[in-house]
Amino acid sequence: MRSHLAICLTVLVATGCAVGSGAVVTGAGPDDLLKLREGPGLHHNIIVGLPDGTHLTRRNCVTTDGRVWCRVSLTDRPGVSGYVAADYLAHR
Repeated sequence: MRSHLAICLTVLVATGCAVGSGAVVTGAGPDDLLKLREGPGLHHNIIVGLPDGTHLTRRNCVTTDGRVWCRVSLTDRPGVSGYVAADYLAHR
């Protein structure tokens, strides 16, 4: 059973983290921001907070400390890039 779940998770991550795919921030909430970080993990510095609805371009995803992190850039400002937790990204 555990290996079946691992395979399912791998497929979801692989299909959901296609390089260059569009994503939108969702689930941060009306009074919070998703933190764009310098690296994949909570110990990395915060670059900027992103509200729900922010359009991003997803680059690649990695797993660190049991959480999937995706390298992203702002769609309207591609020079601003970093990592966000994949849990807060939806396809657009």
